[in-house]
Amino acid sequence: MSHSHSHSHGHDEVGHVVSEKTFAKILVALLVLTVITVAAAQVDLGKWNIVGALVIASVKATLVILVFMHGMYENKILWVYILIPFILLAIMIGGIFTDDPFRDRPLPFGAEQAKVAAPQAVKSAHH
Repeated sequence: MSHSHSHSHGHDEVGHVVSEKTFAKILVALLVLTVITVAAAQVDLGKWNIVGALVIASVKATLVILVFMHGMYENKILWVYILIPFILLAIMIGGIFTDDPFRDRPLPFGAEQAKVAAPQAVKSAHH
């Protein structure tokens, strides 16, 4: 005897339906942000280049999480689990930015050997 079982377990929901219009808007936004990323890479902002790139990437990631991963439809407790890794990432990136200005800058590759060799060359030229 064959039994027909439905394994829905009370989950008769269809899910979150996002309109094609919304997907099109997000596509345009992601493309515009990509163009902005490329344009920003051509501008020398010094140490602010990385900050600009991270801000643009964060906006793009937020759009993807909200729409494509249906984050805007999730309950509040899930947002805690979504935000914790971002908070930890921000702490780690912040640690890098606070540590970097206090580091000694190493000499370029080969500069130490040139600095050591230069005084010896000067001494041998005088003899």
